[in-house]
Amino acid sequence: MPSAPDAVPDPGDRRDDGREDSPLLFPGTRLHVVTGKGGTGKTTTAAALALALSRGGRRVLLCEVEDRQGVARLFGLPPLPYEERTIAATPGGGEVVALAIEPRAALLEYLDLFYKLGRAGRALDRVGAIDFATTVAPGVRDVLLTGKVYEAVRRRGRGRGAEREHTYDAVVLDAPPTGRIGRFLNVNSEVSGIARVGPVATQAESVMRVMRSAATRVHLVTLLEEMPVQETVDGVAELEAARLPVGAVVVDQVRSDTLPLELLDDALAGRVPASAVRDGLVEARVVRRDASGAGVVEGLLAEAAEHDERLALQDREQEALVATGRPLVELPLLPGGVDARGLEVLADRLVEQGLA
Repeated sequence: MPSAPDAVPDPGDRRDDGREDSPLLFPGTRLHVVTGKGGTGKTTTAAALALALSRGGRRVLLCEVEDRQGVARLFGLPPLPYEERTIAATPGGGEVVALAIEPRAALLEYLDLFYKLGRAGRALDRVGAIDFATTVAPGVRDVLLTGKVYEAVRRRGRGRGAEREHTYDAVVLDAPPTGRIGRFLNVNSEVSGIARVGPVATQAESVMRVMRSAATRVHLVTLLEEMPVQETVDGVAELEAARLPVGAVVVDQVRSDTLPLELLDDALAGRVPASAVRDGLVEARVVRRDASGAGVVEGLLAEAAEHDERLALQDREQEALVATGRPLVELPLLPGGVDARGLEVLADRLVEQGLA
């Protein structure tokens, strides 16, 4: 962590690897903060974004701060320590480095850097003082967490080999959920009642300059469902009120409209003849010609009706997201779940739509 305020990172040119996808939505962004209601795919989106940004020979740091080890599980790795560790290589010589930021370790590092309390800090940890400081004073806890991210964003360097070690072209932060994101990022207001002067206050001011700069964007992940959408709309309003730069709204698990609309409407209204569905199944050799196939037909009709209801819900909720005025980026529902290949598919979609 820095001992004094530093200049806000200069936004640099982004897409310089010859890719022919959509123009970047937010050129010059070095810090991508990813938030969203729990269960919406926030960590998955952050990981896919880090993979997408690293393509073409870039180094990207993927940070998480909730002590859930979600990144490790997503990449099929053991729990990550409090150190920067390469977890993925990407086309063109890029790499993703992960860092699980833990409040206790961050505070010990902070005490060592600012107060030279290396051994004494560890003694405080043994008597429980570190846990007390990071639990009773959540504002200080957030300064430590965001301060570590800030320190990583500040590092610049375009050399090769050892010269590029521990420097990054972009940082992706898997941040707390939307219900807490405003307080987490707005560290100035959170510590004002605790420390108005001194290193903690100075650190908070330095963090806020980066958080509010043109080098940062906060992206919100949602599903096209009522509660996540409402929390996203409220989150956008809260971030804008705090003068934090809102990026895109990422809509996860979007179901594609694979059937003609008139057929879906007929299925929802019960107008599709079961005999016609059975004939199609027989023709596709799913049902034998001498079998009734009634159970299969009934299940397919019910699934088509449910699919139509889901698409209608998506349309309604999408209107509320459009009203926020933020760019919408869509990620598909992956029927097989999210694995290494699935993450690459999501990264492709983010590139295609200009988020990376």
